[in-house]
Amino acid sequence: MEYQPIEDYGVIGNLHTLALVGKNGSIDWFCFPRFDSPSVFAAILDVRKGGYFRICATNGDIVQKQMYWPDTNVLVTRFLSADGVGEVIDFMPVGAERAFDGIIRQVKVMRGTMKFRMECRPAFNYARDKHAAEIVTGGARFVSPKLSLALGSQVALQPSSEGVLAEFALQEGQSTTFELHAVGSDRDQDRLGLSEEQSDQLFCDTIQFWRQWISKCTYRGRWREMVHRSALVLKLLTYQPTGAIIAAGTCSLPESLGGERNWDYRYTWIRDAAFTLYALMRIGFTEEAKQFAAFLDARCHEMEPEGSLQVMYGIDGRHALTEETLDHLEGYKGSRPVRIGNAACRQVQLDIYGELMDSLYLYNKYGDPISYDLWRYLRRLADWVCQHWEEKDEAIWEVRGGKRQFVYSKLMCWVALDRALRLANKRSFPADWEPWTATRDRIFEAIMQRGWSDKRDAFVQQFDGDALDASTLMMPLVFFVSPTDPRMLQTIDAINRPPDEGGLVSDGLVFRYDVEKTPDGLNGTEGTFNLCTFWLVEALTRASRSDPSRLNDARLLFEQMLGYANHLGLYAEQIGHRGSALGNFPQALTHLSLISAAFNLDRYLDGRDKAPAD
Repeated sequence: MEYQPIEDYGVIGNLHTLALVGKNGSIDWFCFPRFDSPSVFAAILDVRKGGYFRICATNGDIVQKQMYWPDTNVLVTRFLSADGVGEVIDFMPVGAERAFDGIIRQVKVMRGTMKFRMECRPAFNYARDKHAAEIVTGGARFVSPKLSLALGSQVALQPSSEGVLAEFALQEGQSTTFELHAVGSDRDQDRLGLSEEQSDQLFCDTIQFWRQWISKCTYRGRWREMVHRSALVLKLLTYQPTGAIIAAGTCSLPESLGGERNWDYRYTWIRDAAFTLYALMRIGFTEEAKQFAAFLDARCHEMEPEGSLQVMYGIDGRHALTEETLDHLEGYKGSRPVRIGNAACRQVQLDIYGELMDSLYLYNKYGDPISYDLWRYLRRLADWVCQHWEEKDEAIWEVRGGKRQFVYSKLMCWVALDRALRLANKRSFPADWEPWTATRDRIFEAIMQRGWSDKRDAFVQQFDGDALDASTLMMPLVFFVSPTDPRMLQTIDAINRPPDEGGLVSDGLVFRYDVEKTPDGLNGTEGTFNLCTFWLVEALTRASRSDPSRLNDARLLFEQMLGYANHLGLYAEQIGHRGSALGNFPQALTHLSLISAAFNLDRYLDGRDKAPAD
């Protein structure tokens, strides 16, 4: 096996975990039973040791195609050859009953005769635990010290190295099914596999679940298909028991090949909160927004005695996310180290308080009124911001080269106090009006004086610095400045230049900063950051009130960016120099920002931009 491009994967899931399925029919990433559980298949991080579950056609010269069943997260991988056409339908049954906890792979032939090879070779606990593979009636069992799985099969299996395999042929109209699930479920243990009737019913139920869910989407704009796909991705990244949304479905996929920028994104960042609640509520998913708001509420109840919060939490709300390296795995295409856990949870990132306060302000405005008990915690957070906003931190990009005076962090401290004041006024909550207002105004003046560079004619990354940072594009989006303020227009223009002219944009794609001019404590370079490109779209969109030509630029940039999605409409975190996907996949912030950009771009194109969409 060879490493597949990151963009060659689709994703399936059941709101507890997910799996990546390559165009070659191989499941190369699967953690069970939760997103943040140890991996069972991790060939995407080590093709030799990581483990995989592959079903592919072997008829010779094969053309592979992959698509989603319309309006669902049911994935179809199709194999076309001179001998016929076959396909593998992959899904994880989903619904309140969770009648089947695992992966179902239906193999079908529509034309001619197709030969297939199935090989299931798990590697439990990130390939650290040994296991025994046993062929039994109706399939096989894989038994490891901490987890055991069963593979139901309607075709005869034979042993292979640390796994099982089967080679079989199907004729037109024939089908067979493989099911991977936990041993010890409530199902009859004497029968590992499902009947054809059971498998078909679960398929129909899963199709119906996803169709009913996406039908709640209220977006009817120009880019409906891409917005729907982004919404379906966000739902896949949701942990149903708590409402938490993970940042991405994988860990340690590199931001630069061969480099060390490899992180575990299977956790929930406070930073993502505002983007999440805004995007979900704007397109009609109020229940998901409510569940995520409840997750944030619970974290506020767990704040530190002095009033601070962690940067991120586990999907169950846990605080300990100990980072470790898996030195026995080579990493995607040799990109070491492979990391699990995330030490950034202990960093100081002052911006999270603005994002949290903004998200709950939006939820109070467009969702349900927040409780007085929650307000008591938010009041403590606002007091904490007043006391600590002048400190250095690691900020939004989670640098590992030391704390600094990042402008974006000061911006979001301003947002925290501004939204606290708005909430208190809106709900007549008791508030510390004078110190909050005075501190908010001090932050504003500091950003205008020290966060602005006369040399660059732009807002910059750090106080008293000259280096650009794409995070300043958020200023008009959070109503710190008018989108048509001359300083903001100059900042947009400064960023929207190619790197060799001092900007951050390469053919419409935006770097978050210049790693050569602003070292972040890590070796190597990185690709353009998808989130930042959608931020530029929004900044241009809002700036078009004073210059209509910017609206045309925003639309062209947005539609160009849509072309960088993979064949299924999915995005990783970054786009490499060759146009390939980099970073963890699929990434929630990218899809959230796509929804926000599409929503607001539609409003402006339709002439509905008189009142800001805050």
